[in-house]
Amino acid sequence: MKIEKVETMIIGRNLIVRIWTDNGLSGVGQSACWAYPEAVEKIIGVFAGYLKGKDPLRIEHHWQFLYRMGPFRGSALSGAVSAVDIALWDIKGKHFQAPVWQLLGGMVRDRIRLHLLMGGNTPDELRKRARASAQEGFTALKFDPLPEGYGDMSLARLISDTRDNVAAAREGAGKDVDIILEIHRKLTPMNAIALAEALTEFHILFYEDPVQIDSIQSQGEIAKRISIPVANGERMHSIWEFRELLAYGGPQYVRPDLGLAGGITHVKKIAGIAESYHSAVVTHNFLGPLLTAAACQIDASIPNFVVQEYSRGDESVAMKVFKTAYKRVGGVIPVADAPGIGVELDEKLLAKARAEPQDLTKIPLRADGSVAYSV
Repeated sequence: MKIEKVETMIIGRNLIVRIWTDNGLSGVGQSACWAYPEAVEKIIGVFAGYLKGKDPLRIEHHWQFLYRMGPFRGSALSGAVSAVDIALWDIKGKHFQAPVWQLLGGMVRDRIRLHLLMGGNTPDELRKRARASAQEGFTALKFDPLPEGYGDMSLARLISDTRDNVAAAREGAGKDVDIILEIHRKLTPMNAIALAEALTEFHILFYEDPVQIDSIQSQGEIAKRISIPVANGERMHSIWEFRELLAYGGPQYVRPDLGLAGGITHVKKIAGIAESYHSAVVTHNFLGPLLTAAACQIDASIPNFVVQEYSRGDESVAMKVFKTAYKRVGGVIPVADAPGIGVELDEKLLAKARAEPQDLTKIPLRADGSVAYSV
C-alpha cells in the first residue's frame, strides 16, 4: 500500500486534508490553525511531494520527517503536520479495520465526558443557559466571564462584574456541574491573579489561559501564584513547549489541540508528559466534528483525561459535510468502534462547501485605540 494522492480543501475557515492510497483507502485530517488556512495548505502542498509513493503506515517516521524537513517551526507548520498525521492514523485504522483508539492501546473509558461551550454575556443569560445545559445532561460548562468593556474597567469593577457573572452561572448550574472559566488570554498577570483569588468561593474546575501565551515561563508563574487550578496549551505545538510549561510550575490541566499540537501521534506523547506531572488532559477543539472524533481517540485511550471541549456547532447544518460516528448523547459521546477516526466526507455536501476566511482585522481595541488582546 502506497500513498497515491494528497488533496486539500478549505471548508469555512477549516483546512481539511484527504490522503488516498493506491488500494482505494482514504483518510481525513484537519488543521486547527484556523486564522491562516491558506498557509497550512501551501505547506501541505510541499509535504505532498514527499508523501507520494510512501507507505502510509510509517506514521512516526513521516511525522519526524515532515516536522524536520525545513529549519522552521510555528503554528502553520504544526497545523499542517497535525492534519496529515490525523489522516494517516485514519488510514491505518481502516487498514486494520480497527478504531484508532484500539491501536493506541485500547479504551480506558467507554464514554467521553464533554464540557459545553455555553456562551452568555449577562448574569440572567448565564443563569438560564447554565440551568438549561445542566438539565440537558452536561456535567461541565465553559464560558467567558469577563464583562463587556473589561479592558477599560477599574480592577474593582472588573472583579465585581465578573463575580456577578460567575455567581449567576453557578446558581443556574448547581453543585453537580463543573464550571470552567475561559479568559481567552485577555488579562495581564496583575489583574489575572487578583481576579482569580476573588473567584475561589465558586470552586471553579479551572481558569483557562488568563494571560497572553507569548511567554511559557509567565504562564507557569501565574499557575503557581493563584489558588484555583489553571489550564493552558491550546495554542502550543509540541512536547517541548508542554514540558517547559509543566516544568515552570503549571498548569494543573493541559489543553492540546489535535489539529495544532502534532495530531494523534504527538498529543499521545503530550498526555504522557502531563501524566508524569500529575496534570490532567482536557483536549481543545471548537472547530467541528472531524477534530472532535480525532480527539476522542486520545480521550478514550489515556488515563489522565478529564473532559472534552464541545461546541454545538458540531451539530450545525454547515458541519453535516462530516459524517461522524461520534454522536453526542446528553453530556457525553459514547466511544464508537468505527474503523479509523470514524469520519467520512459527504461528497454531495463537499461539492457545495466554500471557504469563509476569518476577518483578521476585527480585533478588540481599548477606548484609547490600543490593541486590547488577540484571540
